[in-house]
This record gives sequence, C-alpha cells and structure tokens, in this order.
Amino acid sequence: MRYGALSALLALCGLVILALVREETGTEGFLVGLGLSVLPVPLLIAAFRWLDRVEPGPWRNLLFSFAWGACAAALIAIVANSFATRWIATATADPSGADALGATVIAPVVEETAKATAVLLVFLFRRRDFTGVLDGVVIAGVTATGFAFTENILYLGTAFGTDQLTGDRGIASVTAATFFVRVVLSPFAHPLFTVLTGIGFGVAALATERQRVRRLLPPPAGLLLAMGMHALWNGSSTLGEYGFFAVYAAFMMPAFGVLTWLVIWTRQRELRTVRDELPAYAAAGWLTPAEPFALGSMRARRIARRYARRHAGRRAARAVTEYEAYATSLAFLRHRGRRGGAGADFVPRERELLHELWSRRDAARPALDHAARIVAPPVPVAVPRWPVHGAYGTHGAYGMHGPYGMHGAYGAYGHPGMPYPAYNPYRS
Repeated sequence: MRYGALSALLALCGLVILALVREETGTEGFLVGLGLSVLPVPLLIAAFRWLDRVEPGPWRNLLFSFAWGACAAALIAIVANSFATRWIATATADPSGADALGATVIAPVVEETAKATAVLLVFLFRRRDFTGVLDGVVIAGVTATGFAFTENILYLGTAFGTDQLTGDRGIASVTAATFFVRVVLSPFAHPLFTVLTGIGFGVAALATERQRVRRLLPPPAGLLLAMGMHALWNGSSTLGEYGFFAVYAAFMMPAFGVLTWLVIWTRQRELRTVRDELPAYAAAGWLTPAEPFALGSMRARRIARRYARRHAGRRAARAVTEYEAYATSLAFLRHRGRRGGAGADFVPRERELLHELWSRRDAARPALDHAARIVAPPVPVAVPRWPVHGAYGTHGAYGMHGPYGMHGAYGAYGHPGMPYPAYNPYRS
C-alpha cells in the first residue's frame, strides 16, 4: 500500500506538472523543450552510477529520486515560487523587484528544500541502502537531475515560443542561447547544489548513536550551503553583463572540481575499507584469501565479471556482480560495528549477507581468484647472485641461467614473463 500510494502521488504530480508546463510553453514548445532537455540526463545518470559502483544501490531508489525531482519537487517549486513572487509583487507594488527577489531568495529555499525531501525520505525509510557519503551524493544528484530535466523543458519551451514570435532562428535565437547556458555550459548546476545536502546526510549516516551533533547538524548545514550556492548562481544575472560568466569561472567551476575530487577520494576510501575489513571473514573461512584483495579493486571486479560472463554466461556474471555488492555491504557493516555505529540488527544483517555470499560462491570465487592473480603485483624471490663453480662458475657470472638463476626472475614457482607465482600467493 505504501508503494502504491507513493507511485500514485508521483504519477499525479507528473500529470499536473506536464499540464502546467504545456500550458506555459504550448504543445510545440513543450515537445522541443522535452527533446532538448533529455540530452544531458543519460550522461548525468551514468556519472552518478559510476560513482556508486563500489556498493551499487537498488534501482528503485534511483527511480524514486528521479521521479521525485522531476514531478513532486518541480511541482512544489513552480507553485510555491509563483505564489511567493506574486505576493511580493502585490505587497511591494514592484514586479521587477519581486522577480529578482524571488529568483535569488525564494527559489533557492523552495527548490533545495523540495529536492532535499527525497534524500530525507530515502535516509529514513531506506536506511539500509544509505550507508555513507556516496549514497547521499548519488541520491541527491539523481533527484536534482530529474528536477533540472523538468525545469529545462519549461525554460527551453518558453524560449522556443519567444523565437516563434520574433522570428529568430539559428545560433542567434533565444532557444540556442538557453540551450547553451543550461544544457551545455551548466548541466551540473542543480546536481552540484543538491549534492551538498546529500553529503550532509551521508556524514550523518556514518555517525554513531553517541555522536548526536554529527547525526543532527550535517543535513541542515548541507541544505543551507546548497541554498547559498543556488542563490549566488541565480543572483549572478543581476551582477551586470559579465556577472554570470564571472560567477561561473570564479566559483562554480572550482566548486565542481573540489566536489568531484571529494567524491572520487571517498570512493577510493570505501575500496580501502573493503580491503581492510574483509580479511577477518577470509580468516574465518567465509571468503578465500584472495577475495579481499580482488573485491577492493575496481579493476579486479571488472575482470571477474568479464571472466564469469565469458566462461559461464550472463547468469554467472550477474552472480559475481551481486557477490561483489553483498561483500561490500558486509565490509561496511563490520566497519560501522567496530566504530560503534551498528544497530540492533547487526547480527541478523551480517548473517543475511554471509548467506547471500555463500549461495553465490560457486560462480564468484573462480572469477575473483582469477582477477586477483591478474591484478596482483609481481612477487619477486631473492636469489643469491654469487657464482656456482669457481670465480665465475661453469655457467658465467650469474650461475646457470642469467642473473636470476635457473628459474627466472620469480624463482622456482614461476618462469620469465609470468607476473605471479604458479601457486596461490594468498593462501595462508
């Protein structure tokens, strides 16, 4: 019933927002705006899914986030912004001032709050899927992508209607200028704002029960930062002819670079957590000694999936993908438990994850062991460099066969050109 009610609510919001946008832009403008606005969506979704590859969240969370941003948040923003702007214009008898105030003050508060609601709902009702900063970044980014999609339809459709009235065509048209600014130059603007809110919720997700300040303060702090950045971006149009480009170059691009570095660094840190936490389960016999190393490397994971698909088909590759996701969740669960952040469901959740791993071990273990051998660094074996017979021996200055002895650079268990010993280097 909960899923049905939520789906019905989002569908109703979608129908209402489509009707409002079509009324504003006209049918032809709506279709043009729709066709142009959809272009950046696959790229942004793919970027957020790439960030989420360490512990991929379920698709239903992403679908909900996108639908909330495109339907519910967009509807709330259009209704609330219009009402507030009209009220300010009536109260002050200054329509132009009301528009500026609405764009720089009202819109950032309303829109960021509406988008943050999706992050809050996933945080509260899908807590098991919300385990860290990257989860917050992905949920917030996908929500903002949906919101920007609907907003771009409105702006591009309105610009097309303006061109129809003035007769402008080509690159000098309002549609072309709007497309360049919103789709080419700054498709990441809305995701960049809302990601700050997602980071706040992600920090709260990592906090333990004793860290009350860390649990309660980051989400509103991230929301305030998102509102502030959004207000600066909207207000750049009032800073003169080159105000927009000045804010874009001096503020937006550096902020985008810093946040990109932060989320990539967080992803590498999560991989390190996998490598540090899973050896305990390998020592207990749940995993092979090679698996923690392979599961802590995105390259090894990719090799394992390809190996399983090539030798056992798509079903085996899917089992490897699921095995990697469950193992990552297990590592994060143990990490939270060691830091005092595990809840009362720690033991049943751990047992559940171990069961999921065990049921997929036949397909996953050969692939992961193969990937570990491929990705593992060389393990050279030290060989004495003194002669075998006499001063230089029967076989020259380095013994029987070259400077590394009889069996090449890797000793008796390998051969020249073989990047790892023939035996399993991870076997304890």
